Amino acid sequence: MNHVGVFSCAERQTVGTTLIRCGAQLVLFHLLIIYLLSLLGNLTLIHTPMYFFIRNLSFLDLWYVSIYSPKILMTCVSDDERISFADCVVQFFFSAGLAYTECYLLNRANPLLYPQDMSPELCVSLVTASYLGGFVNSIIIISETFTLGFCGDSDINDFFCNLPPLVRLVCDMEASYQAVLYFILTSNIVTLPRFILTSLLSIVVAILKIRSTTGRLKAFSTCGSHLAAVILYYCSILFSYSWPSTSYALEQDKVVSVFYTVVIPMLNPLIYS
Repeated sequence: MNHVGVFSCAERQTVGTTLIRCGAQLVLFHLLIIYLLSLLGNLTLIHTPMYFFIRNLSFLDLWYVSIYSPKILMTCVSDDERISFADCVVQFFFSAGLAYTECYLLNRANPLLYPQDMSPELCVSLVTASYLGGFVNSIIIISETFTLGFCGDSDINDFFCNLPPLVRLVCDMEASYQAVLYFILTSNIVTLPRFILTSLLSIVVAILKIRSTTGRLKAFSTCGSHLAAVILYYCSILFSYSWPSTSYALEQDKVVSVFYTVVIPMLNPLIYS
């Protein structure tokens, strides 16, 4: 199989795109443990009769971490750091689609109460709409990104096919692409958290009106869990995706990208449960 084919400024050429290797057995061991814990934690929540949206968030995390971790582990133990063009597109498509889907699911201001306030059909419709919106955004970004012209070397300065290092390989950034990218990132990663925080603030005001101390503590615990999941997810992904220019620190971004793709899916089951 030919390795990743990128478009140069003049013509299409087939070149080898490489991923950054781990280079340390200790890192490999920790990553493997984190991956196994993520699988165990999210599988446990999926197969436990819990809240509908929590089970869907756990399913998302299970799918999300499985996109990255096996490839990173293979890169760590293998001398082949390359990834094919098709694999890069597929990895990017699913990672973007799942990321935006999680943004929409987290935007459900109080998902723990939805099964009580809404019919099962409406809950399924909301989840379906979240997946649809997430993958429509992914298709738009995929179609815009991989039709750009790429110049220079084909080294992806990250552990996987991620948007910021891919953008760094672009020869000439088109204004239309920048506009599309800005709109999608702003509407999903900047605007949505504001709605979530506004909704949570209204919930906090309602909680403060509860006379029972036990009731307030229980409500704050539920609200705090949702807030913790939102803060962890959005803060890390906002740092990575809100600055797709060639000037930001890629070395720091690699640490953050591993955090929200591997570590957060491990921590979420603790928060959800």
